Amino acid sequence: MKQTESPAYYLRLQLMMSFSFNVFRIGISFVVMCIVHKSAVICLPELSPQKYFSTLQAGKASLAYFCQADSPSTSVFLEELNKAVKPLQDYGISVAKVNCIKEGPSRYCGEEKDLMKAYLFRGNILLREFPTDTLFDVNAIIAHVLFALLFNEVKYITTLEKLQNIENALKGKANIAFSYVRAIGTPEHRAVMEAAFVYGTTYQFVLTTEVALLESIGLEDLQYAHLYFFHCKPVLDLAQQCRRTLMGQPLTTLNIHRFIKSMEAPLLTEVAEDPQQVSTVHLQLGLPLVFIVSQQATYEADRRTAEWVAWRLLGKAGVLLLLRDSLEVDIPQQANVVFKREEGMPVEFLVLHDVDLVISHVENNTHIEEIQEDKDDDMEGPDMDALEVQDDEVAESVYRERKRQLPLELTVELTEETFNATVMTSDSIVLFYAGWQAVSMAFLHSYIDLAMKLKGTSTMLLTRINCADWSDVCTKQNVTEFPVVKMYKEGENPVSYGGMLGTEDLLKFIQLNRISCPVTITSVQEAEEYISGELYKDLISYSSVSVLGLFSPTMTTAKEDFTEAGKYLKGCVITGIYSEEDVSILSNKYTATIPALLLARHKEDKVESIPLANTHVQKIVEIITNALLETFPEITVENLPTYLRLQKPLLILFSDGSMNPQYQKAVSTLVKEKHLDSVIPCWLNLKNTPVGRRILQVYFDHLPPLPLLVVVNLHSGGQVFAFPSDQAITKQNLLLWLKKLEAGLVSPITTLPAQEWKPPLPAYNFLHMMDAAVSQHPPGKGRNCEKETDIQENNKEHHGDSSVRKEPTETLRIKHWNRSNVFKAEKSSRPDNEEL
Repeated sequence: MKQTESPAYYLRLQLMMSFSFNVFRIGISFVVMCIVHKSAVICLPELSPQKYFSTLQAGKASLAYFCQADSPSTSVFLEELNKAVKPLQDYGISVAKVNCIKEGPSRYCGEEKDLMKAYLFRGNILLREFPTDTLFDVNAIIAHVLFALLFNEVKYITTLEKLQNIENALKGKANIAFSYVRAIGTPEHRAVMEAAFVYGTTYQFVLTTEVALLESIGLEDLQYAHLYFFHCKPVLDLAQQCRRTLMGQPLTTLNIHRFIKSMEAPLLTEVAEDPQQVSTVHLQLGLPLVFIVSQQATYEADRRTAEWVAWRLLGKAGVLLLLRDSLEVDIPQQANVVFKREEGMPVEFLVLHDVDLVISHVENNTHIEEIQEDKDDDMEGPDMDALEVQDDEVAESVYRERKRQLPLELTVELTEETFNATVMTSDSIVLFYAGWQAVSMAFLHSYIDLAMKLKGTSTMLLTRINCADWSDVCTKQNVTEFPVVKMYKEGENPVSYGGMLGTEDLLKFIQLNRISCPVTITSVQEAEEYISGELYKDLISYSSVSVLGLFSPTMTTAKEDFTEAGKYLKGCVITGIYSEEDVSILSNKYTATIPALLLARHKEDKVESIPLANTHVQKIVEIITNALLETFPEITVENLPTYLRLQKPLLILFSDGSMNPQYQKAVSTLVKEKHLDSVIPCWLNLKNTPVGRRILQVYFDHLPPLPLLVVVNLHSGGQVFAFPSDQAITKQNLLLWLKKLEAGLVSPITTLPAQEWKPPLPAYNFLHMMDAAVSQHPPGKGRNCEKETDIQENNKEHHGDSSVRKEPTETLRIKHWNRSNVFKAEKSSRPDNEEL
């Protein structure tokens, strides 16, 4: 993990998450050996030639700028290189400096002209030489490197004939992203390369800098960079030209991403529901929706019109065919077009009898924010609204914490060489993460906070391994998503952490794993100490419930089932087992029929017994898990999913502050008397969870007076019922109201729509993208990938200057699609709390 995330890093995260980080591991490292000038501060490792070549690893890489002492002429290059260090590291590209010395000189420390080149290596193989004057700024450095990596994905052409050949070759197979940039190394070139890094296996990227080529395809505005999307995949007739859609926005990474995502959306969608409720990916991308109103008598003509409008507005708006005859809502009789500018805004009903009028209305009433990314990492960074468009508040939080210096030295960084030796010789916690993924980076902060809390108090070794660099290690450990935390103890199977990605929950997991689960209790006295909390009093703050299984010595199967359940719950709750001959002493005292569970609730100072006859592992886990739930909990963002999984209606008391003891007593009494078994009683403090205000506004269209009691039937119908505001919340009133509710005598105040809870944009499913790429790749590209992989695997590692060899140009770009090394990058997918 790098501590020096750049502002642009978090923009690139949005795109990089769809790409297998196998490329990072076997791809190219870019090491620049640079000259230190008095006025330039270069944060690069300084190595001698011998040391540098001895550290090269197969599949890893570096860009070497061999330097003499004090060369002022290189200061400008070094300043720009400094700006590129952080974004290059995000792509798995390392940067270093090699000092030329008299002893053991390298052949790269020759004439002055040799010192004006940057050398690109993979392992000990020289891939490319870059004259430093072509790496004139940060954009040029990144653009040139990605261009080198994406040889198969980006074809550079200079003539119309080559463009036509590519177009003909891909008809019926794949679409084309054709771009013109004024020069190689410009910010627009970098943006195209970053987009190709993500979408290069799905679309064929074609690049040109020739103005004449742009003129030949009919584009008149030649002053700026442009990008066309060629729709070649649907074309089966070689004589037919591919449709072309011009991107109307400036060429920035996010604008290109938004444009391509709109190309992936359906051209035309038929709907028969209220336009106000319709939402598509276009709205999520900041594009409006245009509904062409149709009726049964004119359906065919209306559909042709809608398709024509859709092609004209492709990339600018989403177009839908609205079936008036099937609607339950009224559309003004004269209206033939409905315009929806954005989510949540009222729709417009229009009368437009000409396609051009529809196009003009959209173009004149749409403002698509042009996101101009600052490629200079020294600047403040990206527009945070752009991150929100991607539904990535995680990435935003990481960005806001970017200047926080993490004491990474509190944890041990593992590699392929040190992993096994470390986890086999010590009790270890291992964080498996990806340095380019926002959730991983956010959790790393929590992990370091945990290390600070445990500093000097724990025998557990806290370690971490970056799966972007060491994917083979992660694969062997069955890590198929990240971040993942596993606990390794000698002689035991690793235990995976499945809780919330926060410091306190992870601390609880570690502390509760200090003891066996279940722990074996050997005497009645020890059992009493266990039940009272004295035996493990230092762990009571992490587990307010202790579970003790009571069994006779002959109940082998029941004990095995309980033991398996205890192992499953390891790190979540304290469990113990007692199966001595005198177990009847405990069973008689606590009125338990063995086999049985004793649930010691330490906060309430009471012990509850539950029979376990004919109860198998899954049921035991369910009993214990439910026992951990509070009877009248405060609902928070963190614990809401736990209660929703019970599939019961929620009885929620909304409060603008702490709970009124009177209400607490009324609800608690009803719970004890079993009147609330059919619902989940809970309360929500708007001061602790401000989103509760938005929830109430959805229920009531305004913020009603508080406190307020409602029943929300999420899992069956979505009805919301409100307790009468003119009645006091007492046991009697609440019980009477609930009986009326069960009898169907209370009308709902609203019904929530039956829709899925999704992020505004879907997470990148790069496994699907890769499968599609493999099945749809033109034969030539597939053979090249296989050949290049074989070449790399056959290259043997030789350290030292003399062993550096040139590699053929066609083998420089490697894309190794090994399914076992693909990891699923899980975005933080959270429920929309407005739908409570």
